[in-house]
Amino acid sequence: MAARVMKRRDWLRWTSASALLTSAPHRAWAQAGPRLISLGGGMTEVIYRLGAERWLVATDTTSVFPDAALRTPKVGYMRALSAEGVLSLKPTAVLGTHEVGPPAVLDQLRDAGVALQLVRADHSFDELVAKVNAAAQASQQVEKGQALVAELTRQWRAVQQQVQASRPAQSPPRVMFVMAHSGKAQVAGQATAAHAMLGFAGARNPLGESSGYKSLTPEAAATAQPDVILTTADSIQASGGTDRFWEHPGLAFTPAGRAKRLVVMDTQFLLGFGPRLPAAVQALARQLGTVTA
Repeated sequence: MAARVMKRRDWLRWTSASALLTSAPHRAWAQAGPRLISLGGGMTEVIYRLGAERWLVATDTTSVFPDAALRTPKVGYMRALSAEGVLSLKPTAVLGTHEVGPPAVLDQLRDAGVALQLVRADHSFDELVAKVNAAAQASQQVEKGQALVAELTRQWRAVQQQVQASRPAQSPPRVMFVMAHSGKAQVAGQATAAHAMLGFAGARNPLGESSGYKSLTPEAAATAQPDVILTTADSIQASGGTDRFWEHPGLAFTPAGRAKRLVVMDTQFLLGFGPRLPAAVQALARQLGTVTA
């Protein structure tokens, strides 16, 4: 009889402990490790490369690679966050770039005690290194982060040498980047990821004297006179196919349009500034060399 009573007491202790654990899962998470929210596809790719995805509790809608990132809970677009949505996930840190927002939401997160680790998005290799360092620190993977930085640095130097060696004797090709994800086309000036990628790949942006994104007009296309158009697969799809893409204002009457010189790349691969950056520069340089040969 005493044995049976003891077993019942043990059972009661066990169920009480279980109830406490299930009623406070966030405390168990805090003991087990960090809870990270990643904002921006490039940052999310870094987290996966570090093998730290087990600490991810959510990502934003630009986090589409690798495929596993598509299955993570989403907190919306990185520039249009909701404080309530983020705080409901009880993150220990939010990772991203200074492009995330809006500012009022970031202030709310700081006031709530959430650590914001935001890297400056200056579209450089240093930006990628800063992303790796931030993600490695937040996920407690410092040694892996150092190893990844060393690997990426080797890749980056090799790609720079390849691009330099393959530069044409004549002036570099004039390449205009056109984005039409919403159906309405825009072109990229300086201070954009697209402008930086063109420079890394040895091309010249004919709209480099302007800043940011501007609407594509026949006048802008005529002034730019691009030899090649660079765009994204999402832009081609949103435009209704390649033939329809050339119907955007003025494109058909440019040197690129008349010769149908078009380079199409995956959006995140081209513009994400994640750990695939060296490979993206290499791929862009190769495709530009092919269409201008």
